[in-house]
Amino acid sequence: MLLESDLKTYRLFARGKVRDVYEDGDRLLIVATDRISAFDYILPTGIPEKGRVLTQMTLFWLEYLKDVVPNHFLSSDTSQLPPEFAGRSMWVKRAEMFPVECVVRGYLAGSGWKDYQKTGAVCGITLPAGLRESDALPEPIFTPATKAATGHDENISFDEMARIVGAGAAAKLRDLTLAIYKKAADYARTRGIIIADTKFEFGTVAGQIVLADEVLTPDSSRFWPLDQYIPGRAQPSYDKQFVRDYLESIQWNKQPPAPELPEEIARRTSDKYKDAYRALTGREMGL
Repeated sequence: MLLESDLKTYRLFARGKVRDVYEDGDRLLIVATDRISAFDYILPTGIPEKGRVLTQMTLFWLEYLKDVVPNHFLSSDTSQLPPEFAGRSMWVKRAEMFPVECVVRGYLAGSGWKDYQKTGAVCGITLPAGLRESDALPEPIFTPATKAATGHDENISFDEMARIVGAGAAAKLRDLTLAIYKKAADYARTRGIIIADTKFEFGTVAGQIVLADEVLTPDSSRFWPLDQYIPGRAQPSYDKQFVRDYLESIQWNKQPPAPELPEEIARRTSDKYKDAYRALTGREMGL
């Protein structure tokens, strides 16, 4: 398990909640560790194989979606790196990132469900009355958020996003987000998984918008098993909702220090991530 990388060959560019990023000229090395965060805190317990699942799933989706949107991927060759970096690392073009999260919701869940119960809307977008938890929305909705270096991302309106990145870029990012989600969600259903919602990050390379960072992973998405889908309740999932549910069950006050996860919870979370990878890609980890 790799909780924190220490690569002397390149300069550390950033250390996020899950990823360590190193720089080498005009390219970056993104290393997905086995750290997991919940409720805005990094937990002291890692999830076995998590970083490799995130990277391999991202690589699968970048290839699948490349006809819809270009991306920043260069290479997954780690032959010149220590062995613990294998499978969890990718070289990418350095991009100028947009300072927004591009969130798309196809189903009513999580904070969106809580918002709807209070206001009849999700992030200011009014929805039909009478929807149940986990119901499919009439159409997927685009609900951007600010990117917080620490703490929680904050939902913003499309108009606010346009003020931040410009009206033209905002419209392009919205349209790309919805197009990517539709293609991915349609494919995932054929593999027995509902993608309830997800978030994307975009940047520019030489003036061209590219898809960047992680893509459609169990960390950034809600994955529900299609054969167990029953609207009107919370759904079983292949994502880190399992960890959130455990933390709620022990009534953690969501203040530091974050609690350790029992070995069984960490192992079952790892299994869920690998199950999602297997179902979506048809591959086993490491193959």
